[in-house]
Amino acid sequence: MQQVSRRAGWWSPLLLAIVLVALAPRSAGQSATAPQREASPRIVNVINFIRGVEPRGPVDLVEPVREQIRLAHDHGLSTTFLIQYDALVRPEFVELLKAELGPDDEVGAWLEVVQPQVEAAGLEWRGRFPWDWHTDVGFTVGYTPDERRRLMDVYMERFREVFGRLPKSVGCWVIDAPTLNYLADEYDIVAACICKDQMGTDGYNLWGGYWNQAYYPSRDNAFMPAQTDDAQLNVPVFRMLGSDPIYQYDTGLGQARQGVISLEPVYRHAGGDPDWVRWFFDVNVDEPCLAFAYAQAGQENSFGWPAMSDGLKDQYALLESLARDGRVRVETLEASGRWFVDTFDRTPATAVVALEDWRGEARRSVWYESARYRVNLLWEGSVWRIRDVHLFDERYAERYLDDRVTTHHCTYDTLPVVDGFNWSRAGGAIAGMRLVPTGAAQAFTFGEARVTELGEDALLVTMPIGSRGEVEISLHADTMRIEVAGSDEGWALELSWDAERPTSIVGVDTHAIRYRHQGFEYVARFDDATVRMESGAHRVLIQPTNGAVSMTF
Repeated sequence: MQQVSRRAGWWSPLLLAIVLVALAPRSAGQSATAPQREASPRIVNVINFIRGVEPRGPVDLVEPVREQIRLAHDHGLSTTFLIQYDALVRPEFVELLKAELGPDDEVGAWLEVVQPQVEAAGLEWRGRFPWDWHTDVGFTVGYTPDERRRLMDVYMERFREVFGRLPKSVGCWVIDAPTLNYLADEYDIVAACICKDQMGTDGYNLWGGYWNQAYYPSRDNAFMPAQTDDAQLNVPVFRMLGSDPIYQYDTGLGQARQGVISLEPVYRHAGGDPDWVRWFFDVNVDEPCLAFAYAQAGQENSFGWPAMSDGLKDQYALLESLARDGRVRVETLEASGRWFVDTFDRTPATAVVALEDWRGEARRSVWYESARYRVNLLWEGSVWRIRDVHLFDERYAERYLDDRVTTHHCTYDTLPVVDGFNWSRAGGAIAGMRLVPTGAAQAFTFGEARVTELGEDALLVTMPIGSRGEVEISLHADTMRIEVAGSDEGWALELSWDAERPTSIVGVDTHAIRYRHQGFEYVARFDDATVRMESGAHRVLIQPTNGAVSMTF
């Protein structure tokens, strides 16, 4: 199916091995209980953002805002509107927001950079149009840190002039650390939101980040969760767009850019499909999530009302029903940011668990993330692999901390340990970490997974291996442990990748894999296993020494 781009061209397509402490489970299996719901809220932000111009074709930009306000009032849903500078200077948008928004709604800042803002800051506009989506002109990363501060000053001055106060929430597909730090330190923002993970879409890459929910970023890398107080910026960054936890990751494998499978209502195969939308909210509302679950609904005005109306109307009605039943909490981005800061001192562990496949193809996915790493477990029928592991290290600075981007593309990333997208090749080998038998035994086949929350920050994933025992995978904030119970058969973990794809692996030691990414060196440690790289086979074998493998970073 041809994909519609959201923004730039909607016309084109685991510290040593630890002993697992048996904490009292808060919930077991797939369904959340009412006490768990209170401790682990399911939060939805309806975030619509407003651009003031659309150079790609004629579209009524005011109509979507007016209709979104009407829908929110009809369904009693608090809404956040993030306004771009070129809409902030247009009376028709400002007067509509002032006249129609209720006391539980919010207006915040959308930080894409536009011509009138640049010129008001005394800078030269280099764009093709008054709003240009190329990253070197339409995003703050296209400007020096000093210029970014000037652009933010101009924006905040205008916002205060218009609304008599400063915004508390900001959003953009990409936000750099200097800009985010400045907004927090000088203007007391309390929440931010950025795009979901994507590769190539619209000319910018965000890959390997805290996959969903929200995190406290490092002051040197707005995309990287911090691990220490000194490096942590105490403004939570929420991930936007409601990414499909099974299929989004691999869409576009082998192509120059990913497609989009998200909650955005303009996508008829996802956010515009009522069946997909109900499946998505079942995952977010009813499955284990640890600290909290999160989704962002809404749409930018530049798609036009006809393209989004059916999907938005369906989603708003569903959200009203879920909120009325106490299954979700619909609130503004500012409210969620204040709750996050009041609740967490550090980035919490969260999860997204999808054990039913909306396509009926027997694929299942479990995402786990903490302040130190993220991991994705993927089932395809009776086949299982670890599709993704990325290490979080606050010492890894973003590319644009001191310098601006000079191309139409920008990249934000973390540290790959297993990268099932970039280390794979369409028609070739699919990268991942797999459980394999040693010797001549047949390959393992895996049964249905069960997911249990252990305390506040750990998941236990169990699955049978036919009649050959059971795999237990315990995911903790700094450790991932894999054990095979009930079987005397030998096994190992095999990390493999396509021979034609570059990786960050530079070698192995007896108990570790060594990596180098963008000049930054790091390791994945296996203190209860031996590690060897098989020459010419493009794989690493991790052999347990005591019946289990614990992965620490």
